[in-house]
Amino acid sequence: MSKNHRLDIIVKTLCDSDQPVSGTKLAKICDVSRQVIVQDIALLRAKDIDIISTSKGYIILDHDIKREIYVCHTDEMIEDELNTIVDLGGKVENVFVDHAVYGRIEANLNIHSRKDVKNFVNETALKKIKPLTELTGGKHGHLVCASSEFILDEIEEALAKMNILSKKDE
Repeated sequence: MSKNHRLDIIVKTLCDSDQPVSGTKLAKICDVSRQVIVQDIALLRAKDIDIISTSKGYIILDHDIKREIYVCHTDEMIEDELNTIVDLGGKVENVFVDHAVYGRIEANLNIHSRKDVKNFVNETALKKIKPLTELTGGKHGHLVCASSEFILDEIEEALAKMNILSKKDE
Protein backbone atom coordinates (compact mmCIF):
# COMPACT_ATOMS: atom_id res chain seq x y z
CA MET A 1 0.00 0.00 0.00
CA SER A 2 1.38 3.41 -0.95
CA LYS A 3 1.88 6.11 1.67
CA ASN A 4 -0.80 8.33 0.07
CA HIS A 5 -3.28 5.46 0.05
CA ARG A 6 -2.46 4.75 3.71
CA LEU A 7 -2.98 8.43 4.59
CA ASP A 8 -6.37 8.36 2.88
CA ILE A 9 -7.33 5.22 4.81
CA ILE A 10 -6.33 6.86 8.09
CA VAL A 11 -8.41 9.96 7.30
CA LYS A 12 -11.42 7.86 6.20
CA THR A 13 -11.19 5.66 9.31
CA LEU A 14 -11.06 8.69 11.59
CA CYS A 15 -13.90 10.46 9.75
CA ASP A 16 -16.11 7.37 9.83
CA SER A 17 -15.60 6.78 13.55
CA ASP A 18 -17.77 8.40 16.19
CA GLN A 19 -15.14 7.72 18.85
CA PRO A 20 -11.35 8.00 19.11
CA VAL A 21 -9.33 5.44 17.12
CA SER A 22 -6.14 4.18 18.71
CA GLY A 23 -2.80 4.24 16.92
CA THR A 24 -2.62 0.48 17.45
CA LYS A 25 -5.95 -0.05 15.66
CA LEU A 26 -4.88 2.21 12.78
CA ALA A 27 -1.60 0.28 12.55
CA LYS A 28 -3.52 -3.01 12.26
CA ILE A 29 -5.85 -1.59 9.60
CA CYS A 30 -2.91 -0.31 7.54
CA ASP A 31 -0.62 -3.27 8.30
CA VAL A 32 2.21 -1.04 9.55
CA SER A 33 3.80 -0.29 12.90
CA ARG A 34 2.32 2.14 15.39
CA GLN A 35 5.39 4.36 14.87
CA VAL A 36 4.53 4.68 11.15
CA ILE A 37 1.01 5.79 12.17
CA VAL A 38 2.50 8.45 14.49
CA GLN A 39 4.59 9.74 11.56
CA ASP A 40 1.54 9.63 9.24
CA ILE A 41 -0.54 11.62 11.74
CA ALA A 42 2.22 14.26 11.79
CA LEU A 43 2.16 14.40 7.97
CA LEU A 44 -1.63 14.79 7.96
CA ARG A 45 -1.44 17.57 10.53
CA ALA A 46 1.17 19.31 8.35
CA LYS A 47 -1.45 19.21 5.56
CA ASP A 48 -3.81 21.17 7.86
CA ILE A 49 -6.02 18.20 8.68
CA ASP A 50 -7.38 18.76 12.17
CA ILE A 51 -6.45 15.59 14.05
CA ILE A 52 -6.31 15.70 17.81
CA SER A 53 -4.86 13.12 20.19
CA THR A 54 -6.79 11.94 23.21
CA SER A 55 -5.97 9.35 25.85
CA LYS A 56 -8.14 6.89 23.88
CA GLY A 57 -6.85 7.64 20.38
CA TYR A 58 -7.07 10.05 17.49
CA ILE A 59 -10.07 12.14 16.44
CA ILE A 60 -10.48 14.11 13.24
CA LEU A 61 -12.45 17.34 13.34
CA ASP A 62 -14.93 17.98 10.53
CA HIS A 63 -12.82 17.26 7.50
CA ASP A 64 -14.45 17.12 4.11
CA ILE A 65 -12.58 17.32 0.83
CA LYS A 66 -14.52 18.82 -2.05
CA ARG A 67 -14.18 18.33 -5.79
CA GLU A 68 -16.18 19.44 -8.80
CA ILE A 69 -17.03 16.37 -10.84
CA TYR A 70 -18.33 16.75 -14.38
CA VAL A 71 -20.63 14.24 -16.07
CA CYS A 72 -22.80 13.95 -19.14
CA HIS A 73 -25.79 11.62 -19.36
CA THR A 74 -29.49 11.32 -20.06
CA ASP A 75 -32.22 12.04 -17.51
CA GLU A 76 -32.72 8.29 -17.08
CA MET A 77 -29.23 7.99 -15.56
CA ILE A 78 -29.74 10.55 -12.76
CA GLU A 79 -30.70 8.02 -10.09
CA ASP A 80 -27.84 5.62 -10.97
CA GLU A 81 -25.34 8.49 -11.01
CA LEU A 82 -26.37 9.85 -7.61
CA ASN A 83 -26.59 6.39 -6.01
CA THR A 84 -23.08 5.61 -7.24
CA ILE A 85 -21.73 8.74 -5.60
CA VAL A 86 -23.40 8.20 -2.21
CA ASP A 87 -22.71 4.44 -2.18
CA LEU A 88 -18.98 5.19 -2.40
CA GLY A 89 -19.09 7.68 0.48
CA GLY A 90 -19.65 10.95 -1.35
CA LYS A 91 -22.11 13.72 -0.58
CA VAL A 92 -23.61 15.66 -3.49
CA GLU A 93 -23.78 19.29 -2.42
CA ASN A 94 -25.13 20.75 -5.64
CA VAL A 95 -25.73 20.45 -9.36
CA PHE A 96 -24.58 23.08 -11.83
CA VAL A 97 -24.45 23.75 -15.54
CA ASP A 98 -22.24 26.18 -17.40
CA HIS A 99 -24.60 27.86 -19.86
CA ALA A 100 -23.22 29.68 -22.91
CA VAL A 101 -25.40 32.76 -22.29
CA TYR A 102 -26.39 32.71 -18.62
CA GLY A 103 -23.09 31.44 -17.18
CA ARG A 104 -23.12 29.09 -14.22
CA ILE A 105 -26.53 28.07 -12.96
CA GLU A 106 -26.57 25.96 -9.82
CA ALA A 107 -28.96 24.46 -7.30
CA ASN A 108 -28.27 23.00 -3.87
CA LEU A 109 -29.02 19.28 -3.53
CA ASN A 110 -27.46 18.11 -0.24
CA ILE A 111 -27.79 14.43 -1.11
CA HIS A 112 -26.05 12.16 1.40
CA SER A 113 -27.82 8.80 1.09
CA ARG A 114 -29.89 6.53 -1.14
CA LYS A 115 -32.96 7.81 0.71
CA ASP A 116 -32.06 11.38 -0.31
CA VAL A 117 -31.59 10.18 -3.92
CA LYS A 118 -35.00 8.46 -3.92
CA ASN A 119 -36.68 11.55 -2.44
CA PHE A 120 -35.03 13.79 -5.06
CA VAL A 121 -36.02 11.55 -7.97
CA ASN A 122 -39.58 11.13 -6.67
CA GLU A 123 -40.03 14.86 -6.03
CA THR A 124 -38.81 15.87 -9.48
CA ALA A 125 -41.07 13.25 -11.10
CA LEU A 126 -44.08 14.23 -9.00
CA LYS A 127 -43.67 17.93 -9.77
CA LYS A 128 -42.69 17.20 -13.39
CA ILE A 129 -39.53 19.27 -12.98
CA LYS A 130 -37.02 19.29 -15.83
CA PRO A 131 -33.40 18.92 -14.73
CA LEU A 132 -30.90 21.72 -15.35
CA THR A 133 -29.12 19.39 -17.77
CA GLU A 134 -31.88 20.03 -20.30
CA LEU A 135 -30.12 23.35 -20.96
CA THR A 136 -26.77 21.74 -21.78
CA GLY A 137 -27.56 18.44 -23.49
CA GLY A 138 -26.92 16.40 -20.37
CA LYS A 139 -23.58 17.98 -19.43
CA HIS A 140 -23.42 19.15 -15.83
CA GLY A 141 -21.35 19.04 -12.68
CA HIS A 142 -21.65 18.39 -8.99
CA LEU A 143 -19.70 19.62 -6.01
CA VAL A 144 -19.00 16.34 -4.22
CA CYS A 145 -17.63 16.06 -0.67
CA ALA A 146 -15.89 13.06 0.85
CA SER A 147 -13.58 12.29 3.72
CA SER A 148 -10.58 11.65 1.43
CA GLU A 149 -9.14 12.18 -2.02
CA PHE A 150 -9.11 8.40 -2.37
CA ILE A 151 -12.92 8.27 -2.11
CA LEU A 152 -13.30 11.08 -4.64
CA ASP A 153 -10.97 9.19 -7.00
CA GLU A 154 -13.08 6.03 -6.53
CA ILE A 155 -16.23 8.00 -7.37
CA GLU A 156 -14.67 9.36 -10.56
CA GLU A 157 -13.47 5.86 -11.55
CA ALA A 158 -16.98 4.44 -11.04
CA LEU A 159 -18.56 7.24 -13.09
CA ALA A 160 -15.97 6.64 -15.82
CA LYS A 161 -16.92 2.93 -15.88
CA MET A 162 -20.53 4.05 -16.38
CA ASN A 163 -19.28 6.11 -19.37
CA ILE A 164 -20.70 9.33 -17.96
CA LEU A 165 -17.61 11.05 -16.53
CA SER A 166 -16.72 14.17 -18.46
CA LYS A 167 -14.16 16.94 -18.30
CA LYS A 168 -14.92 20.58 -17.54
CA ASP A 169 -14.09 21.75 -21.06
CA GLU A 170 -15.70 18.93 -23.07
